[in-house]
Amino acid sequence: MTDVPNDTDATRFRSLYQHNFASLLAYALRRVAQSDQASDIVAETMLVAWRRLNEVPTGSEERLWLFGVARRVLANQRRGTSRHLRLLDKLSERVSLAVQSADDGVVVIRLDLQRAMLGLSDLEREIVELTSWEDLTPSDAAVVLGIPVATARTRLHRARARLRASLDGDSAERSGVAGHVNAGSTSAPGATEETVR
Repeated sequence: MTDVPNDTDATRFRSLYQHNFASLLAYALRRVAQSDQASDIVAETMLVAWRRLNEVPTGSEERLWLFGVARRVLANQRRGTSRHLRLLDKLSERVSLAVQSADDGVVVIRLDLQRAMLGLSDLEREIVELTSWEDLTPSDAAVVLGIPVATARTRLHRARARLRASLDGDSAERSGVAGHVNAGSTSAPGATEETVR
């Protein structure tokens, strides 16, 4: 397609952008260290969508196609910039999964869950993130990742089992540590949640 839009292409692209911008931005923000990097990923993804507009599927497959493009853009960005990789490493040591409390704006950071996620393979971690963060089904995640549905289901099952085992181990370890803490103390070494305002 040319860079000069016709009315049909412009309308289709506008609709594509409006319906998917928020999910693409959320996808990118959860995977990079800085918000401007997320904006770059979304911009590059939408540029690819514009250039290949005739290849973008319609209906429910549209968002999955865009996630697949965003995933490849992110992979290229990670491969191309060693500085970016160092920032990601720093980020992964500190914070990853955050749950926003609707009532008071407090963010609870699950450090134990972050550690458990780092123990997964890249593919397992991505499947967990796609099904948990992006609310995709295992079949949808398989489309984004370009793998068979059966493989996605198997990897998701294994990843969840590994996460459970890791979190159960952390819980048992914390119980052992807690036995040595003063009963009146409200914070113990090994605590797994931080509160950030």
